[in-house]
Amino acid sequence: MDKEMKDEESSVPAASHRSDTLELPFSEDAVLVDKDVIEKLTEGLVSHYLPDLQHSKLALQELTKNQSVLLDTLDQEIAKFRECNSLLDINALFVEAKLYHNKLVNIRKEMLMLHEKTTKLKKRALKLQQQKHKEILEQEQQRERELERERQLIAKPAKKT
Repeated sequence: MDKEMKDEESSVPAASHRSDTLELPFSEDAVLVDKDVIEKLTEGLVSHYLPDLQHSKLALQELTKNQSVLLDTLDQEIAKFRECNSLLDINALFVEAKLYHNKLVNIRKEMLMLHEKTTKLKKRALKLQQQKHKEILEQEQQRERELERERQLIAKPAKKT
């Protein structure tokens, strides 16, 4: 490439300060280069690298598109994992709810059993109370009969006639 530039530079006539020439300050010797030559070299350079750059641009666009698709897929997978975790949490809540339901059923059975026992105890207490009351009445009646019998047995003074 440097050889081409030297060939073209050497073919350029050394004109003194024309408007279509450009002085390049990168060497000790001042070189005059024609603007057409600069344009042609620029076009050649651009035409040489432009297809590769366009191809690279398309490849980068494709990669960006694929990356976007991958990110969307990853977001969907993350959402699925979150849903699975929430389902696990829901399942744990259902298991816990079933456990507490069973506890409530057992408490209800125990309360029914205690209610039956208290009902039986109340009936038994009532029977005992009635029996005790009956015994007390019988004892009082027995005492009254004994008192009455004693009164009848007590000698009565005879009536003076």
